[in-house]
Amino acid sequence: MIRRFFSYFIPINIYKKNSSVSKTLEVTWNNGELVLDSKNTNYSYGSLQRILRKGLKYIGFERIRNFETVLVLGVAGGSVIKTLVDEVKFKGKIIGVEIDENIIEIANNYFGIDKILNCEIIIDDAFEFVLKTKNTYDLIIIDIFQDTTMPNFLFQDFFIQRINDLVNVNGFILFNTMVISKADEERNLKYKSKFGGNYSLRMYPKVEVHNELFTIKKLQ
Repeated sequence: MIRRFFSYFIPINIYKKNSSVSKTLEVTWNNGELVLDSKNTNYSYGSLQRILRKGLKYIGFERIRNFETVLVLGVAGGSVIKTLVDEVKFKGKIIGVEIDENIIEIANNYFGIDKILNCEIIIDDAFEFVLKTKNTYDLIIIDIFQDTTMPNFLFQDFFIQRINDLVNVNGFILFNTMVISKADEERNLKYKSKFGGNYSLRMYPKVEVHNELFTIKKLQ
């Protein structure tokens, strides 16, 4: 494909759509890879896929293959779901929750997320979903951004406790955060302090420059 070839020299935009939730959404060939971007940052594939792949490697592909259920809060183009299925070879159930139906339309049309048989996509607000769900999960992946900002509810005590209730014993939370300012650093340190002896927490700073990953294992 000629556009893919030229994308090694300059990004080639092939689709653009405005969204009331995510503002600007763009599908672009970049370095021979199809990616989904917002106005100011990568939403799926590209650097974001590399970030979440590292998080999954920290947990361990073999360990994840033995899980039964994975919850993904913030699907975007579905890059972490693709990694779970194509690279980790995860065969269990994947539930993806995404508030922006425009993004899911793009994920289906350009990235084939609707072709993944063990994945169910739910259009809903992540906060509302975790309040309503009666299921528990072996791995919860939190990857929620509005361009370069993160919703405040992700760091509030009620949401943190609810997520902790939903993860099974010996299960994991993988939380991708963006750290741009000193306030973001302080916010993440405060988040880290919320987890006591029932959890094993690791922080991985400066992943792809501005991201900081948390892997949190529930011990009991």
